[in-house]
Amino acid sequence: MSAFQHPLGTNRFFVLNTGRTTMQAISMESETKWSTRYFNSVAILEMNPEDAKELGVKDRAKVTSDYGSVVLPVKISKRLPRGEIFIPMGPWANFLIGPDTDGTGMPTLKGIKVRVEATTEQPTTLEQLLKQLGAKGLEVYMEDLEVKPGEKKVVENVVCSFCGDLCDHLKIELDGNRIIRNVGGCAISVSKFLNYHRHRVLKPYIRKNGRLIPVDLEEALDKAADILVKAKYPLIFGLSSTCVEANEYAIELAEILNGVVDNTSVFCHGPTALAVQEVGAVRYTFAVAIHLADLVIFWGCNPAEAHPNHIARIVMRKGKYVKGRKERKVVVIDVRKTPTAELADLYIQLEPGRDLEFITALRMAIRDLEIEAPKVAGVPREKVLELAEMMKSARYGVIFFGLGVTMTGAKYRNIVGVIRLVQELNEWTKFGLLPMRGHFNVAGANEVSLWITCYPFATDYARKFSRMAIGVTSATDLLASGDVDALLVIASDPVAHFPRKAVENISKIPVIVVDAKWSLTTAFADVIIPAGFVGIECSGSAYRMDGVPLRMKKVVDPPSGVLCDVDILKKLIDKVKARMGLGR
Repeated sequence: MSAFQHPLGTNRFFVLNTGRTTMQAISMESETKWSTRYFNSVAILEMNPEDAKELGVKDRAKVTSDYGSVVLPVKISKRLPRGEIFIPMGPWANFLIGPDTDGTGMPTLKGIKVRVEATTEQPTTLEQLLKQLGAKGLEVYMEDLEVKPGEKKVVENVVCSFCGDLCDHLKIELDGNRIIRNVGGCAISVSKFLNYHRHRVLKPYIRKNGRLIPVDLEEALDKAADILVKAKYPLIFGLSSTCVEANEYAIELAEILNGVVDNTSVFCHGPTALAVQEVGAVRYTFAVAIHLADLVIFWGCNPAEAHPNHIARIVMRKGKYVKGRKERKVVVIDVRKTPTAELADLYIQLEPGRDLEFITALRMAIRDLEIEAPKVAGVPREKVLELAEMMKSARYGVIFFGLGVTMTGAKYRNIVGVIRLVQELNEWTKFGLLPMRGHFNVAGANEVSLWITCYPFATDYARKFSRMAIGVTSATDLLASGDVDALLVIASDPVAHFPRKAVENISKIPVIVVDAKWSLTTAFADVIIPAGFVGIECSGSAYRMDGVPLRMKKVVDPPSGVLCDVDILKKLIDKVKARMGLGR
């Protein structure tokens, strides 16, 4: 029986974990987050069959936390141990999440205590959620870009603009401005490229009397500039799904406005950046993993769904000194048996929120210190010793770690522990550690911020110089506490991913959205400016998750009258400077 059992028989306390799924990504790339397909992929509760039977749950259940309640369809899954449930990352999961970041900028998105009960109520719709969050309007004016047949051509060595793997071997086949084939991309990449023309924002909009009214680009930029100049403390946020060059201009704009600029690493690998600042890092590139690694560990990540090409690219691939999968051992450490775990030679299932305890035990085992407890973080001592021996005896080991480590329990202290573990392993053998980055240029957003501001994210210019005070200047904390009075969102969707309290405060301030497609944040926007897709309609630089910079190609022209993020930000900076009486 779970340690989280409620004394009543009809409902129980569970541990909620969130995470990415393949269908979640495919649905949002092909049909946006406003679609039925996205609802069916994200508004779903997975639970153990015995838990469902015990609670009398049939087709739906109510999930309640200290912060909210949602009703969701139920999917029975044997991947989950008893006492745990899973909801894909999105507005339904985040409606249940608290705003406290424990001074890290990262809300607790995993290991959340919730109550689950059977219900006959209808599932909570997206519209119901957005209304409760304070959306300014629910109208969306999606348009499909007209695609015309024409010259047939093939663009080779295209870099994919979906995840941090930045697969650079794609072959894109074109018929006029229609992308008809993506060779080499994963299912998510194919969905993004082949549907780039669908459900677009093709006109600028300004909200007047509660409704979005189409305007010309100059009027939208003027309105955006007015909002930013009048604000006492504006926040510029997003920047992980756009190019390096756009990040540079966004930081310049924040400095001019004496505001804050933050990127999406604040709620993914922000704790990783904090840990690296404290204890350093032991990094490697994909080439090292491919050619040298005979032990690959996936910890708190599920690349089979979130980074679908990663397994084939790293684990299965034949290297110079390691001849593919047959000469590699694969270990997966996670709280649930993900599809990635099914590929492992050794699967270790941790109890939620106890990663640091397990890390400490591994460090003890590597140093031949005695572990007295028969179990550590729910793992038998024998398995801890087995993994320690595998790590010590590897010729070259690599660890890829994900949000299952950064978002739960001790957060950035988990990462400090893992880095220390890898540093100690290098006294025995060769070992490296790499975060699995989500958005295609989130690593680049951190790099640019470091170059210019000396900080990887959450940079504040209120005192006319750059500073970073995590838990204070991080976007999650600023929005949850209501400290900012304007928000500029670039290529991101905070409404879909931020905790409920932060989104409720977004509804109370002027919001500007710059994006290629309709996001959930557009329901809170006062100005919407259409943008081209970086890596499809706009060229630019991006950083792969291992720190290697790559040039992203333009394969088709952006829609008529639609600018790339770089050009939009340049124009916006000029208008802001003109209003502030500053020279260019």
